[in-house]
Amino acid sequence: METGVKKLYEVMFLIDSAEAAKDWDGIIELVTKMLNKIDAQIVSLKKWDERPLAYPIKRVSRGTYILAYFKADGLKIHELERDVLLSERVMRALILRVEHLTEEDIIKQATAAAHAPAAPVAADDTTVAQNEPEAAGTEVADNPEQQV
Repeated sequence: METGVKKLYEVMFLIDSAEAAKDWDGIIELVTKMLNKIDAQIVSLKKWDERPLAYPIKRVSRGTYILAYFKADGLKIHELERDVLLSERVMRALILRVEHLTEEDIIKQATAAAHAPAAPVAADDTTVAQNEPEAAGTEVADNPEQQV
């Protein structure tokens, strides 16, 4: 049986931050095994960020995100989704087909990110869009007690 053409995909894995801190090498090995199981060619694999979750998942409130770009046969993506669902270490995963980037763009981004200095994070981020018009008929009071 002939396999289909390998296309470029991205996957964002969500891992419990405590488990990622405890066994980072094991997590990376797990992700790599999942991708190798579907004969994926890994283009980029990196830790994206660690953030608080919007809502607890399995009583976990912080998650570590791992972003991977890979080339694989589209017919095998369902196998990766199944492995994610069966894994006790991966809380969630989102797999998307990447059409707006090329493999070269991804490699350039990874190289630039590795050599770029980290941007300072402002304590008071006031970069909220101030030119956006407010929704018609909505007002937000400065004092929460004044809100209706």
